[in-house]
Amino acid sequence: MSDPDAPLPTAPARAPGPSLHGNDQQVVERRSLRDYYVILRERLWIALPVALLVSLSIGYYQAQETPMYSSMATMQFERPERVVQNEQVVDTSVRSEVDLGTYLQILGSGRLRTMVAQSLTPDEIRLLQRPYLKDLAPGANPPAVGGLLGSMSPVSIRNSFLITITVNNRDPEGAALLANRYVEQFMRYLMENVGGKNEFAVDYLRSRAKELQQESEAAEGKLQDYRRKHNLVSLDNSMNIVGERLRTVNAMLTTARLARLDIETLISQIEKMQKGNPANLLEIGYISNYGNIPILKNNLAELNKTQAILSERYLERHPKMIELANSIDVVTGQITRNIEQSISDLRTQYEKLKDTEASYIKEYQSAEKDNLRLGDLSVDFKSLENQAQVAKSNYLEILNRLNQVTTSKNLENIPVKPLDRALPNPTAFTPNIRNIIKTSFFLGVIVFALVAIGLSFLDDRVKSAWDIEGFIGAHLLGIIPEIGDVPDTEKHSLVNSNRTSPGSEAFLSVYSAVKIQSKLDFPKSILVTSTIPGEGKTMISCNLAGSFARHGKKVLLIDCDMRRPMLHRHFKLTNEAGLIAWFEAGAKIPADPFTDAALGFTKVDENLYLLRSGGRSKSPTELLETAIFGQFIEAMKQHFDLIVVDSPPMGAVTDSLLIAERTDEVIYVCRFNRAYRKHIRLYIKQLKESKNELLGIVLNGLSPRRIEYYSNYRYYRSYKKYYGSQS
Repeated sequence: MSDPDAPLPTAPARAPGPSLHGNDQQVVERRSLRDYYVILRERLWIALPVALLVSLSIGYYQAQETPMYSSMATMQFERPERVVQNEQVVDTSVRSEVDLGTYLQILGSGRLRTMVAQSLTPDEIRLLQRPYLKDLAPGANPPAVGGLLGSMSPVSIRNSFLITITVNNRDPEGAALLANRYVEQFMRYLMENVGGKNEFAVDYLRSRAKELQQESEAAEGKLQDYRRKHNLVSLDNSMNIVGERLRTVNAMLTTARLARLDIETLISQIEKMQKGNPANLLEIGYISNYGNIPILKNNLAELNKTQAILSERYLERHPKMIELANSIDVVTGQITRNIEQSISDLRTQYEKLKDTEASYIKEYQSAEKDNLRLGDLSVDFKSLENQAQVAKSNYLEILNRLNQVTTSKNLENIPVKPLDRALPNPTAFTPNIRNIIKTSFFLGVIVFALVAIGLSFLDDRVKSAWDIEGFIGAHLLGIIPEIGDVPDTEKHSLVNSNRTSPGSEAFLSVYSAVKIQSKLDFPKSILVTSTIPGEGKTMISCNLAGSFARHGKKVLLIDCDMRRPMLHRHFKLTNEAGLIAWFEAGAKIPADPFTDAALGFTKVDENLYLLRSGGRSKSPTELLETAIFGQFIEAMKQHFDLIVVDSPPMGAVTDSLLIAERTDEVIYVCRFNRAYRKHIRLYIKQLKESKNELLGIVLNGLSPRRIEYYSNYRYYRSYKKYYGSQS
């Protein structure tokens, strides 16, 4: 084992923060990358779900964006050719930027957009409306043509004679259709507006085309009015529909009439038998097979057979014969009722068939009237239809001639021509899943870091060595690990038990740090306090006192927590003698304190003595404020090298401040993630005002993993593995 007096690693190797001893300046918070790494690791399971929730929500929202498809068409400008007179060669210079900018403005103008909208056919409009139909509310109309064109972007390719027209639309086929249509309408615009458009022929043809268009529209309007007036979609279709209706109704009428005649014949037969011999009704197939009659006939036959057999043995008045006769009567009555029910059902069917036959006759007569009416309308309809076709044919012919003349007139003046047509692209460019994943990932990382760091600023509890040295501005004397594997009865004597463990080595490390930080020689007194109960100050007081005793110093451990004394329990002693008992007995400083029964000094280990509280007190300040208490502490320095005072927590009562005025040095205990940094700074400032030398802070209760990441105790696990294997 190494020399116990050798200094052990106590704190991270970093520049210490401003000391609070004689320096009341504000501490500047500066963290290293390792500190931020610790923050992120500590708050992993809080920040990670938040980051995942935010990134997944944003990614899901972006993924729900309406898919948009892009398609691109290309046009090429003709290279201008002009003869340079002095060289007599062809000059192939690029057209000016002004012309190019003008064409780009025309492509993006509202006029060209209107031309594209007006050029769309009804089928093309339905194609563009197709993506919107599934999102429409019941009864709502799809968007108008102006809202279906999407966005168009004309771009000139640098250092070339090319212009690309890119259209974004919710339908891939619609995007390609519109891109090509923009090219077509741009070419049409150029043909109509580039030079020589005032010739007589062009004007005459346009005027005549307009007149014929009006005539065609008027003829078509008359035809449509005639259709609406007489409720005709198409004369031929209407006549076919009525003819099919006549054939169908006639077939159904014939079927109903035959069924009625069959039932009528059957009813006539039944009525004849009812008048002649009703018993023969069962010979009719309809009645004999109706309902339960077949079963009842079999039952009656069995009963008659049984009666014939029993009649040979018994007389008619025999009970069995009487019972059998009653059964025959019951079955006979059931057969009679079933026959009556079958006849009733047959008459009901007969009446229904008569009604059906009458309705078919009425429907047939109505169809005949519609057929005659359509025959009367056919003459006028065909006349109007022929007029409309002739007017339309004349208009199309003159329009075709106008296009030929205009094209031949302007063809040589068109400076641009289509190059590549747009094709449907089945892959949507938005939402871009790859970009969404990247964005969500980086956003999640940012949110994760912001949440973790933000929580570190909101959570003011002590968690790391930086909180002590960087924020509070005190020395870190050491880090005590969580020693849950050690029984509670052994924790307060861990150093003196000679048990090799990381916990005992941590206390020896604190012992070394106290020796280094202390500026006073022995004898002296050290106060051990904390902020709130449960931070382990009593355990640290006992083991710190044991460390000095183990190294040859005569140590007195005093329990000054008179409101809740605990030291006597840890050493399995009673609490009758001690400070309170001594104070109540007159508080005289003895020449030999070891023999004073009221004080009750107890040797708990080699070189280690315990002074108990001597009971409980609700107002211990009566003792702590008296001068005799300070005189007692000074007197004990004549008998001991070191006095370790275990005091109440400062956040609960003010006893520690009174004790601090009588002691030389102070050790402050903090438990991981328990007390708040701002409270600790306040209490340390109060201790400083008591003119005490603050040796530093002991950080208690860290797990092995946290020790590795919250401090520079990077060899903790190696120590545990090496020494643990030998213990």
